[in-house]
Amino acid sequence: MTKLIVGLGNPGDKYVETKHNVGFMLVDKLCKDLNLKFTTDKIFQSEIASTFLNGEKVYFIKPTTFMNESGKAVHALLTYYGLEVEDLLVIYDDLDMEVGKIRLRAKGSAGGHNGIKSIIKHIGTQDFKRVKIGIGRPKEGMTVVHHVLGKFDKDDYITILNTLDKVDNAVNYYLQSGNFEQAMQKYNG
Repeated sequence: MTKLIVGLGNPGDKYVETKHNVGFMLVDKLCKDLNLKFTTDKIFQSEIASTFLNGEKVYFIKPTTFMNESGKAVHALLTYYGLEVEDLLVIYDDLDMEVGKIRLRAKGSAGGHNGIKSIIKHIGTQDFKRVKIGIGRPKEGMTVVHHVLGKFDKDDYITILNTLDKVDNAVNYYLQSGNFEQAMQKYNG
């Protein structure tokens, strides 16, 4: 078996640690914990790191397509590695949840998230595992774009770092157990 763990975000220094990049932040954390280095793959438009966990190959992916085209990279990687949608886990931000809240889902709609819309469009289904990380709604008078592309304020940043620890645990639990349903029961709450 093989797993594809995809964190969504935007490439480039100007987007580092912005709210829209919590998926990248989580994949970076997972790879740092495992002492893995990313290589940039221009063909797959992704930064890729991989290892074996429990005898299973695991690829950690950060698409470099920019958020709204994430599906191109995900579809290409699934196809190239001969993986099924069941092997895919996507981690991304959700502005309809309060900062720091997490939700594991086995499937679902895009909920207005352009990265998820792109993945659904390119792989032809919304039945894939995902972990949503709450980034909260924009403050009064702020556009959604400015909100998601902005940095966290100090308190929210501390909350997000703690949340990333929880999500790291949830993803590792899933990778060790191979059971996403159990991970959902344990970490949704």
